[in-house]
Amino acid sequence: MLPTKNFYTRTFYLSVGLLILCLFSQFSYAHGMSEAEKLSIIEGGNLRYMWLGATHMLSGYDHLAFVFGIIFFLTSFRDIAKYVTAFTLGHSVTLIFATFNAIQLNYFVIDAVVALSVCYIAFANIDGFRKYLNINPPNMLLMIVGLGLIHGFGLSTRLQELPLSGDHLLLNIISFNVGIELGQISALALMLILLVAWRKSHAFKTFSLIANYSLILFGGLLFLMQMHGYEHSTNSEAFSGAEVNAQKLSGAKPVAIEKSSELSQQSQWQDSISVTIPARDYKEYKLYLEKDSTLNYAWETDGEALFYDFHGEPAGDTSGYFKSYLENTDSQASGTLTTPFAGTHGWYWKNDTKQPVTITLNIKGAYQRLDTGMEITEDPLEISTPKIHDSID
Repeated sequence: MLPTKNFYTRTFYLSVGLLILCLFSQFSYAHGMSEAEKLSIIEGGNLRYMWLGATHMLSGYDHLAFVFGIIFFLTSFRDIAKYVTAFTLGHSVTLIFATFNAIQLNYFVIDAVVALSVCYIAFANIDGFRKYLNINPPNMLLMIVGLGLIHGFGLSTRLQELPLSGDHLLLNIISFNVGIELGQISALALMLILLVAWRKSHAFKTFSLIANYSLILFGGLLFLMQMHGYEHSTNSEAFSGAEVNAQKLSGAKPVAIEKSSELSQQSQWQDSISVTIPARDYKEYKLYLEKDSTLNYAWETDGEALFYDFHGEPAGDTSGYFKSYLENTDSQASGTLTTPFAGTHGWYWKNDTKQPVTITLNIKGAYQRLDTGMEITEDPLEISTPKIHDSID
């Protein structure tokens, strides 16, 4: 028995519902690497990079929405292969080039542009250039290659969050990219099955309008979400102030952390620690402090700015919980922390440059050092107390 019109209608609305759910889930900020993924890739080989690439693409809903828009009205295998290959070449070039040369852009901005690319492809599908702008649309093949280059920057920015191997960097990147393509092919096959089913329906024209206008809406909402994330990351102090006000209104006790330029001028530090972070690597440095203890600190690099997350973990906690006090990208920082709980407190630094970076950390307070010497030589994964946290996403 052939499927009925109601079957196609239900299939369409189910698909749209799933897309909405995906876009408004925690995966809306696409391509976030989980803590488990980061830890597994440290010990895994190229097959692990390939697997992460595949799963990464399948959770990258902005990229998948763009591919869906590309193939929406394509019916021949030749056309599908041509346009999908153009997109693949575009994002592969920038993924490999940018990662290999440690080129990083703000991932919120990149993902915001990727969201606009979804709007663009859907706008082209409804012939919006002629209908609303009264102009001929740009060459679609060239636009897909260009937009693919932008998508590649987004993939590269997320890939560089991983501790990539300097000795096998190019092979790691290629393995990840192969996984990306395998994930894209898997998603593409499902999309084509759905589109073939919809095309058999008499209501396909209506379906196509709803689907492409929905893509424009989804892309626009995702753009706003990414720009909100960008604003949050570039104006963290303003958002921190709002958070403190909210805590006061709710009666919660805020964590006392203050910035102070005077601290960097102090000469009577208890300890001065040197931390060297290899190229394309990361390290954590932790101290143990009791609740309501005070820690004064000032650190600076020998030149390069690093991403850092100043955070703490409660003693005895096994759930993986941690509280982030300050997150930024800079070459220096100083301040005073009054600890909200007993446990380990310290810094996660990530070096995305192609050269080692040395940090000089000065500290003073009622703390217990967890390292045994002035120079940190241990692998952060081998230190018993500190944990590696997914604080970048």
